[in-house]
Amino acid sequence: MPELPEVETTRLGLVARVVGRRIRDVVVRETRLRWPVPRDFASRVRGARVRDIRRRGKYLLFDLGDGHLLVHLGMSGNLTVVPGDRPVRRHDHVDLALDSGEVVRLNDPRRFGAMLWVRDPARHALLDGLGIEPFDESFGGEYLHRASRGKRAPVKAFLMDARVVTGIGNIYANESLFAARIHPSRPAGRVSRGRYDRLAAEARATLSRALAAGGSTLRDFVGSDGEPGHFQLEYAVYGREGEPCPACGRALRAARHAGRATFYCGSCQR
Repeated sequence: MPELPEVETTRLGLVARVVGRRIRDVVVRETRLRWPVPRDFASRVRGARVRDIRRRGKYLLFDLGDGHLLVHLGMSGNLTVVPGDRPVRRHDHVDLALDSGEVVRLNDPRRFGAMLWVRDPARHALLDGLGIEPFDESFGGEYLHRASRGKRAPVKAFLMDARVVTGIGNIYANESLFAARIHPSRPAGRVSRGRYDRLAAEARATLSRALAAGGSTLRDFVGSDGEPGHFQLEYAVYGREGEPCPACGRALRAARHAGRATFYCGSCQR
């Protein structure tokens, strides 16, 4: 699933080519996404000018003035800008034709994404209750330590809880915990303030490196220009079960927490 770096990479690519443009036409080929495309979606969006594109967690928000276009890439979705005469491929579900002659196209093989029109994003059910952003000034060890008190859930599940901090998915939780040398199964409430300071710093550093590499492409993800990300070449632990730990050389291990694959070093992470 695209995580914060992949969604932000997509946003940055869209801003230069979409902001300021008018949506000349809308083509909806498939409405049956995870959250169905509303019946009045095309009429709401057609003719609007894109004022800005923001990100909240793993969601993109196109500011259209009197409302917002809310986009979620789901498990395998991509939002790319293509020439207006680009032939339609399988799973190309929604097109936003711009006055520049280009098209913003949603391709979503698994149909787990969303493209919705919303009046007030802050009150929408998908965004209401989301936690702090990892790049907010208030995100840090003090915040994580305070939020974790009394919690018995594994620290990895805590870090991935969108109600606590939004945008850190499975890949980057694994990598951040390794960099901070914290065992992923340690109860969140038993991690010290000092270790949370390090975890917050390493989470930001990991996300920043991933952004610089254009995100991760394991299967389907490409940025708005159609190019894959390259951060998967820098993984220290994710997907590397049985390979030597880059720090100590011992074999990396794998487990499952809350149904998600977890990769770690049993020697370095405590």
